Amino acid sequence: MDLRDYLRILRRNWILITAITLVGLLVGGAAAVLTKPTYTAETQLFVAIQSSGSVQELQQGNTFSQARVQSYVKTVDSPVVLQPAIDTLGLQVNAEDLSQRVTATTDLNTVLINISVADQSPVQAAAIAQAVANSLIKAVDTLEKPKNGGTSPVALSVIKPAIAPNAPSAPNTRLYLILGLLIGLALGVGISVLRSTLDNRIRGEVDLRRITDAPLLGGITFDPDAVRKPLLTQAAPQSPRAESFRQLRTNLQFANISGRAKTVLVTSSLPGEGKSTSATNLAIALAQAGQTVCLIDADLRRPMVNEYLGLERNAGLTTALVGAADVNDLLQPWGEDNMFVLTSGQIPPNPSELLGSEEMGNLIRRLEEAFDSIVVDAPPLLPVTDAAVLSQHVGGVVVVVGSQKLRHQDLEKSLNALKMVGSNLLGIVLNRLPTKGPDAYSYSYYSHDSKPDSRASVSSGTSSGRALDQAPRRPRPIDERGGTFDETLQDPNQHPPRVYPASRFGSR
Repeated sequence: MDLRDYLRILRRNWILITAITLVGLLVGGAAAVLTKPTYTAETQLFVAIQSSGSVQELQQGNTFSQARVQSYVKTVDSPVVLQPAIDTLGLQVNAEDLSQRVTATTDLNTVLINISVADQSPVQAAAIAQAVANSLIKAVDTLEKPKNGGTSPVALSVIKPAIAPNAPSAPNTRLYLILGLLIGLALGVGISVLRSTLDNRIRGEVDLRRITDAPLLGGITFDPDAVRKPLLTQAAPQSPRAESFRQLRTNLQFANISGRAKTVLVTSSLPGEGKSTSATNLAIALAQAGQTVCLIDADLRRPMVNEYLGLERNAGLTTALVGAADVNDLLQPWGEDNMFVLTSGQIPPNPSELLGSEEMGNLIRRLEEAFDSIVVDAPPLLPVTDAAVLSQHVGGVVVVVGSQKLRHQDLEKSLNALKMVGSNLLGIVLNRLPTKGPDAYSYSYYSHDSKPDSRASVSSGTSSGRALDQAPRRPRPIDERGGTFDETLQDPNQHPPRVYPASRFGSR
C-alpha cells in the first residue's frame, strides 16, 4: 500500500481512531486520578576535609573529598545508614524496603551529596530524608576515623535541610494524559490498518479496481429515504440520487457506442444489492430522455418491479412464455412517458428453463423491434443460474455491486460466471455509495430547488425533458381500440411522438 491507501484508511476509520484515542486519553486520566500521590523531600550535604588550611593541603583535600563522595553516595542505601534512621523514627519497614524509596546522587566534580526520599506523606518524607542525612554523617565519621584513634579527616554537614513538599511529585497528570493520548492514537491507527487489511468488502471504486477493469458506469449514492421512496420520480429532480441515474443513463449510452446492446440485463451477485431498483430507475431515466422503453421483470423467484411501480403481477412474462396470452395484452404502460412494463407473472417451478428457452429469445427480439431500449431485471448470479442463462438473449449485462455489502470473492465468481457463458459485460454500477468520504462517487449538485415537483411540466433546463408524477398511476389498457401491439405504439393519438435533440440525451 502507498501513502494514498493509508490516508484512505484513516479517512474511512476516523471515527474508530477518534474513539480509541479518546478512550486512551480517559484511561490515562483515570490512571492519574487513581494513583496515590507521592511526595519527594530532598536534602543536601557538603563533604569537607579537615586540614590546617595551607594551599597544598586544601588542594589535596579537595581531590580526596571528590574521590570519596562517590563512595559515600553508594553507602546511603546500605543498612549501615538506613537502619539507624529507621530506629530513630520508629518506622515499620526494614532497610531493604526503605532503600527503594531513598535516592542519593552527586554532581560531577563537586563535593555535594543530594538525598531524596519519596513517601505518600510529605511530612514523613521530609523526616526520613533528614534522618538519613544525619545517619550518613555519623556513618562516615565512624568509617573514616583512624584505627589508632583521633578524629575523622572528613566532615559532612547539612547545607539544605529537608522540608515537607507542598505538591506531590507523582503522578504526573500531564504525562499520563499525553501517554494515554499517544497510545490510544497508535492503537486506533493499528486497529484501522488491520481491519482494512482483513476486510475484503467492496467499498468504492478503488476496491473495485483491484478485482476488475470493467467500466464503471456510475455510482448510486445512498439515500435513507430510498427504502420508502425507491423510485427516481419520488426523489428531488436535482438530488444526488436522481443525478446518479441520469449519469448512469449517459454512460450506458457511451458503453453501448455500437448500438448493438438494445436489451440490457441488470443483475447483481447477491440479493439485496439494489438491482431491481437500479433496473427500474434506469428504465425511468431512459423514458424521461424521450425513448420508448420496456422494463421486463425477469426475476421469476423474487419479483419486485410490480411492487415498486404498483402494477399487477399475476399476468406477465411467464404468461407470455407459456403461450397463455400475447405480449401485447400483457404490457402495462406506466407514467406519462413512453414506458411499458412486463411484470413477472406467476412464479414458475422452472425459472431457468423458461428464461433460457427459445420462446424467451423470440420475445426479446420481438420487443426490440418495437422499443428503443429494453431493461431486464434478472435474478442475482451466485444463488441461481437464471441471469447467466438469460444473458445469452440480451445485448449486454450491467452488474450492480452493493457498496460495503459484497465481498471481493463474490464479485470475482459473478464475473467469471458471465465470462464463462460469453456474456457482453457493459459495465458495473456501484450502489449505496456514501455521499461523503473517501468512497464517495458523486458531488453535491448545484440546484435552485431541491424539492420534487408534483406537476408534470416540460423544462428546457433538465436532461429528462419531463417530470414524472410522484406516485405510480394505475395501469391503463394499452390498446383501447383493439389495435395490434405495433399499431398501439405507433398510434399518434394515444402516444404522441416526442422528438428531442441528441444533446438532451443523458445527464449533465
